[in-house]
Amino acid sequence: MMPLQLQTKGARLKVLCLGAHSDDIEIGCGGAILRIAEQYPDCEFHWVVFNAIGQRESEARRAAALFAGARLKGPLLKTFEDGFMPFVGSEVKAVFENELKQLSPDLVFTHNGNDAHQDHRLICQLTWNTFREHFILEYEIPKYDGDMGRPSVFVPLEKELCQKKVDYLMDAFQSQQKKRWFQPDTFFSLMRLRGMECAAPSGYAEAFYCRKLVM
Repeated sequence: MMPLQLQTKGARLKVLCLGAHSDDIEIGCGGAILRIAEQYPDCEFHWVVFNAIGQRESEARRAAALFAGARLKGPLLKTFEDGFMPFVGSEVKAVFENELKQLSPDLVFTHNGNDAHQDHRLICQLTWNTFREHFILEYEIPKYDGDMGRPSVFVPLEKELCQKKVDYLMDAFQSQQKKRWFQPDTFFSLMRLRGMECAAPSGYAEAFYCRKLVM
């Protein structure tokens, strides 16, 4: 496997993080975000959550601050109803076209296009509609539906970063801990599996789907 060096259009690396729900970004690419922040100290993270209502809004704000720190731009939090985003797709698309398109990020993190959740699939589809010439990585979310696939891009993570990711998840998203799947073992297990698949030195990694990569 060959390592990938991120290139920037300007002085700073600009990363756009998109999540349908308040914990999606952190679960799907929280470790990669922490690693990028270490490797590119001057980077900036633009944080967008489309369903952040009530307690989930405050959780989204806390999590974004924990993961991105001083590099955070936003977060931009919307109130689209969980499970209904495809039925108001034109309104969700307006957010992409009117509020996000002008960012011109170097890297976009978004949902996997084959995700079993309809909201996740819509966000991925609109990401590709809006950011046609950008570097897009689609992250994965473990869930009851069992939609894990075969990702092609891996981000090895030191054990300390994995622990920090999981600690931040459990700290920020108190409302989710009653769910059987929202447990530290779930997140460590997936990172361990992906770490094995890419022979990560630490044994841990996050994995992503990439449709286009120019050599």
